[in-house]
Amino acid sequence: MLATTQSQTDLSETVNSLAPHHNLDGGYINTAKDFTENTAILPLLKRYITEDRIDALPKNAIPLIEQTAHSLEQLPLEQDSVIRLGHSSIFIQISGQRWLIDPVFSDRASPFSFAGPKRFHQPPISLESLPHIDGVMISHDHYDHLDKQTIKFLANKVKHFVVPLGVDKHLIKWGVPATHIQSLDWWQSANFGKVTLTATPTQHFSGRGLFDKNETLWASYVIESETNKLFFSGDSGYFDGFKQIGERFGPFDLAMVETGAYDKDWPTIHMTPEQSLQAHIDLRGHQMMPIHNGTFDLAFHSWYEPLEKIVELADAADVKLVTPVMGQIVEITKTKQIRESQYWWRTQIQTELSLAL
Repeated sequence: MLATTQSQTDLSETVNSLAPHHNLDGGYINTAKDFTENTAILPLLKRYITEDRIDALPKNAIPLIEQTAHSLEQLPLEQDSVIRLGHSSIFIQISGQRWLIDPVFSDRASPFSFAGPKRFHQPPISLESLPHIDGVMISHDHYDHLDKQTIKFLANKVKHFVVPLGVDKHLIKWGVPATHIQSLDWWQSANFGKVTLTATPTQHFSGRGLFDKNETLWASYVIESETNKLFFSGDSGYFDGFKQIGERFGPFDLAMVETGAYDKDWPTIHMTPEQSLQAHIDLRGHQMMPIHNGTFDLAFHSWYEPLEKIVELADAADVKLVTPVMGQIVEITKTKQIRESQYWWRTQIQTELSLAL
């Protein structure tokens, strides 16, 4: 399966070294006039130590539907499917191809194996049990989206890695052949047979250490097959880019939109549930799958708050939600008939309340 990279003809002016999101001193920037970034570590550590937090972690096991290589290989090739693996990690089968998006299989979203945010649940399938994977998409290089151990395991097993500009340097260091990597700027596309991937804007930041801030680009993805069109948000604050993406590529059969890890101290790099819903509307999505929740403790709200809030907001706005159990197979061609909104977290909450009483 040969991949070709091309810029969209009518958008080519934005894909060059002088694009507004390219920093003249190197690296990348956000261009919104109201953009602010507060990533100072010490004030956040103080908050984590001093603030009273309610239900930061689940007290009971998160429900999972376990998958195996055999069960995934049995999916009909003509069936486009999506499976949440946890947080923002997604398995998709589209036009008969199998892709992983932001796969994180390690126990912690951290540079350390002994410290940092720990998983609430194990992935519904292990790395060792995965079937053949055609490609991997990475949205940006933060630890909860780009997992070194996962990439090293997949390095010689997957032929196609699609990443934003600069992220390739991490993959090459971890053993991925440079010839297997497609590095994309915003609005650039890569074709893989019947599947086309386009990197689209987000409002976020990058960096894995103290001295590499914003050296690599961050992105969302438009995923197109012959029968369906999907959107994956990566991480982003709310901005007018969602409307631009919706106008150029919408409508989407399914929009996987960040809904979680928001806070008053970082209002322009992550979205509140209200903003996530508006982003989905801007994108012209048919159904919304809230992601970036349910696996890691990355903010100060309760672990289930993003899911509860988005249900309330979506019901009021008559937006269709897809909230599957981790590991559940969602058939894209049938999402109009199957509402995968099981509200699985409510059983957890009720159990925790009963135990508290």
